[in-house]
Amino acid sequence: MLSNLESDYDCSHAGEDLHQLKQELAELRGRGGEDQQSQETINRLENQINFILNKCSINPSSIT
Repeated sequence: MLSNLESDYDCSHAGEDLHQLKQELAELRGRGGEDQQSQETINRLENQINFILNKCSINPSSIT
């Protein structure tokens, strides 16, 4: 998870950051994290991914 994601985010890091965030999200979901803390972490990861996609005008279907 990225520690500090702000409006001045540098989109040149988007590819690497999205890859990292998606890996973390898949790992957490794979563990079946159903407790409150896991769900909050999943939500935060999803929010960070969506922020980068929106900020950098990336089509979600163009990333893996």
